[in-house]
Amino acid sequence: MNESLAKLQENLGYRFKDIELLKTALTHSSYANEKGEGVICNERLEFLGDSILGFVSAKYFYENYSNLPEGELTKHRAARVCENALCVFAKELEIGPALRLGKGETRMGGRERPSILADAFEAVLAAVFLDGGLDEASKIVLRFIPRHDVIEEVRDYKTILQEVVQRNREEHVEYVVVDASGPDHAKTFTVEVHLNSNVIGSGTGKSKKLAEQHAAKEALALMGIK
Repeated sequence: MNESLAKLQENLGYRFKDIELLKTALTHSSYANEKGEGVICNERLEFLGDSILGFVSAKYFYENYSNLPEGELTKHRAARVCENALCVFAKELEIGPALRLGKGETRMGGRERPSILADAFEAVLAAVFLDGGLDEASKIVLRFIPRHDVIEEVRDYKTILQEVVQRNREEHVEYVVVDASGPDHAKTFTVEVHLNSNVIGSGTGKSKKLAEQHAAKEALALMGIK
C-alpha cells in the first residue's frame, strides 16, 4: 500500500475496508482530467462530505451550546467549518502528501492550496462515512470541531469595508464575479471587489457570498485594516 495512504489512515484512526474509496477521495479533478476516462475525481464525495460535516457540527453545537440562539449557533458552526479551519485539519491529518494531483497543479503547489485541502478533507470524511458509517465519520469531525485554537473570529468583512468606504461619499464599492468553475453542485466562485473602477481585492469561495467576504478581507488588508 502507498506509504502516504497508510500514514493517512493511521492519522485518521480508521482503516478502510475499500481502499478505492479513499483513493477517489484524494483524486483532484486535475489528475482525473489528465488520466482520462475511468478515473473519478473527488467532487461528488466532497458534496456528500460537506453535508455530513454540516450535520455533525450542527448537532454538536445544538447539544453543547444550549444557551445560544440560532444566529449565534450558525456563527460558531461557520467558524469551525470555514476553509481555513478545514485546511488546518487536512494538514494535521497529512492529506496533502496523499493527494493525486495533475502535473500542473502539483507544480503550482496544489498540495498546500487551502481550497484543495479543505475540499479533500470533506471528500475523505464522505469516504469514511460510506466505508464505515456515520459513527466513524462523526469521530473524525468531533476530533476537530470543539477546538478553538485554529478558529478565527467570525467577522463580516463586507460590512466593515462598507463602513470604511462610506466615510467618503464619492467612493463606491462593487463586487464582480469574474469566474465560476466546477459542477453545478460544487461550484467555486472568484469575486473582485472594485472601489470605483479599481480592483482592491479578490477572493474565492464555494458561494458568491463567501467569495465576497474573502475579497473584502483582502481589500481591508490592503488598507492596513485587519
